[in-house]
Amino acid sequence: MDVVILIGVGLLTGVTTVLFGFGGGFVAVPVVVWADAALGPDAMRVATATSALVMVVNAGFATAVTPARVLAALRGSGMLLFLLALGGWAGAVATRLAPAGLARWAFIGYVTVTIGDVLLRPGFLRPRVLHEADPATARSLPAVVGAPVGAIAAFLGVGGSVMTVPAMRRAGHTMHTATALANPLTLSIALPATVVALSGAALPVAADVPVRLVGLIDLRAASALLLGALPVIAVLRRRPPRIPDRTYAWAYVGLLATVSVAMVCAS
Repeated sequence: MDVVILIGVGLLTGVTTVLFGFGGGFVAVPVVVWADAALGPDAMRVATATSALVMVVNAGFATAVTPARVLAALRGSGMLLFLLALGGWAGAVATRLAPAGLARWAFIGYVTVTIGDVLLRPGFLRPRVLHEADPATARSLPAVVGAPVGAIAAFLGVGGSVMTVPAMRRAGHTMHTATALANPLTLSIALPATVVALSGAALPVAADVPVRLVGLIDLRAASALLLGALPVIAVLRRRPPRIPDRTYAWAYVGLLATVSVAMVCAS
C-alpha cells in the first residue's frame, strides 16, 4: 500500500515540478518522512536525501524539455550555478552531521517564513514589471546568493525553488518563466547533494524495519515517486496549462501552506 501511495504522490511531484519548479522536493520530503516513520528521527535525513535523488531526475528531465528561449534567461549565470552546487554539497554534508530532527523543524520554519514573505513583501503576487515577451530581458539572480541558497535547500531537501522563484518574480519574470528556470537551478543543487547522500555509509536499520537504504537514500521510495512523476512531466511540458499569472502566484502560496501543514502533521 505504501508503494501505491508513493506512486500517487509521484504524480503530484510531476505536477509541482512543471508548474512550480519544485522538482518534487517539497512534496517528496513529507511523504518519505511518513513512509519511513519506522526510522524515527532519522526519517528526515533519509527524506532529504531521497528527495535530492528525485529532484535530480525530475528537474533534469524538466530542464531538458524546457524551450531554449526560456533557458536563455540563465545565460551568463555560470558562477551562480557553480555556487549553488557548492552550497548543495555543503548542505548535504550538514544533513549528515546535524542532530536528527533539526532539519524537520527548520523545514517547517523556513516554509512558514517564506509564506509570510511572499504575502507581505511587495513584488511576488503583483510584480511591478513582467517581462513576458523576452524572459532574458529580466534581471538575473546575483551569483552571491548561490552558496547560501544551495546550502539551505540541500539541508532541507527542497531544491531551492522556494527561494529562487520569489526572487525571480521580483526580478520581473512571469510565474511560468520563474518556475521553469527553477528546475535547472534545482538540478545544480540536487546533483552534488545526491552524490553526498550516496557516498556515505548507510544508516543502521533494525532488522524488523522494512526500509533498505543505499547511503541515505530509500531507493524504493525514490523509484515509486519517479514512476509517478516522469510521465506527468512529459505530458505537462508538451501541453502546459494556461493559468493567469496572479492565480498562478496564489497557487504557489497555497501549495507552500499545504506542505507546511503536512510536515507538522507528520511530526
